[in-house]
Amino acid sequence: MKILVIGGGGREHALVWKLKQSPRVEKIWCAPGNGGIAADAECIAIDTGDLPRLVALAERLAPDLTVVGPELALVLGIGDTFRQRGLPMIGPSRKAARLEGSKIFAKEFLLRYNIPTARMYGAYDSVEAAQASLKAIDWPVVIKADGLCAGKGVLLAPDREAASDFMERSIQRSEFGAGGHRILLEEALVGEELSFIILTDGVRYATLVPTRDHKRAFDGNHGPNTGGMGAYSSDDLLTASLNDALIKNVVEPTIQGLSANHIEYQGFLYFGLMLTSAGPKVLEFNCRLGDPETQAIVTRMDFDLAEVLADVAVARLDPAKLHWKAGGSVCVVLASQGYPGQISVGKKIEGLTAIGRDTGVTVFHAGSKLQDGSLVTSGGRVLGVTAAKRTLHQAIAAVYHAVGKIQFEGMHYRKDIAAQASRVHAIGD
Repeated sequence: MKILVIGGGGREHALVWKLKQSPRVEKIWCAPGNGGIAADAECIAIDTGDLPRLVALAERLAPDLTVVGPELALVLGIGDTFRQRGLPMIGPSRKAARLEGSKIFAKEFLLRYNIPTARMYGAYDSVEAAQASLKAIDWPVVIKADGLCAGKGVLLAPDREAASDFMERSIQRSEFGAGGHRILLEEALVGEELSFIILTDGVRYATLVPTRDHKRAFDGNHGPNTGGMGAYSSDDLLTASLNDALIKNVVEPTIQGLSANHIEYQGFLYFGLMLTSAGPKVLEFNCRLGDPETQAIVTRMDFDLAEVLADVAVARLDPAKLHWKAGGSVCVVLASQGYPGQISVGKKIEGLTAIGRDTGVTVFHAGSKLQDGSLVTSGGRVLGVTAAKRTLHQAIAAVYHAVGKIQFEGMHYRKDIAAQASRVHAIGD
């Protein structure tokens, strides 16, 4: 097999790393890739939103399979475009990708098929109408920009002043681009978040191991929201009864709803959940794997990912092929100083050679590039140091031991990834 992976972050490096392990795979390209991916695949500098160039590239390379990482290409319709040209693809259709590309579409879908979710107060395209609705809501309130906003289009507003400010920034000042010209107001939910991802060929589906992301920039879940400062996976995240409830009340109604609307879906479907006292409720859909959840997931895979994805592309998924390593995995993100705000790049990354001697530890690159023979920082999230071990405790210890060997100027990371889970597990040991 020859495989094209689209994207250039830690998620895509993790996919490339796992796909490369398959004896069926002889060549991997990655567009655009990054400095770390370059060691495992041939990188081709094409922006993930440049659909015409991506199509031209695929027609020239004729890959046996294309795997799409980031959401923008999916929302733009790369799935339809590739399939129309006979290019096997892992990624939903443009219509299906609206589940992520439009928060309002997703909310209406959830309500239509009685899938548990937060109460919807309304959808608005004017500040005046949105502000008027604030008289009849419970505080705090969640405000979401409708479209893709690079992770910046959501606010948990504690009061009217904060809500009004966000509405004006989103609708009037276009601070989040065209994606913020409509907004959704919904009830704020309380509980623990969970990332629950499935792989589907449109009819059959297989669940991946559960993960939990850490969105806030600083320890103790303080600071601004980010793309994700770390994640962990452990079977203890999901009891058998909770798994059954998710399948019955969330996953199967979603699959049936897509089918009822003649929406083609082949690929990964991510359910962002809040585990509330009233049961699990869907916060959001993503039409692809999460980042950094992917890093924690792939290190627990005990199957040939290339073979399984090839099956999905021809609508022949066999869920029995997916096997998982017992224990736990942890990914800690090393970020540039100032992330998720203004950052400086070009800082030399040191210490990676020593990591190669740590059994069970893998470093996935997100924001790095090769410059004059050295790896330097090129983004906000730079590296995802990841370990899979027989217990979650061991994975945490291994990751932070490896993190201590890496250095670049201004390096920032959270020191409490999976710490809460570790404490809970220790009580039960």
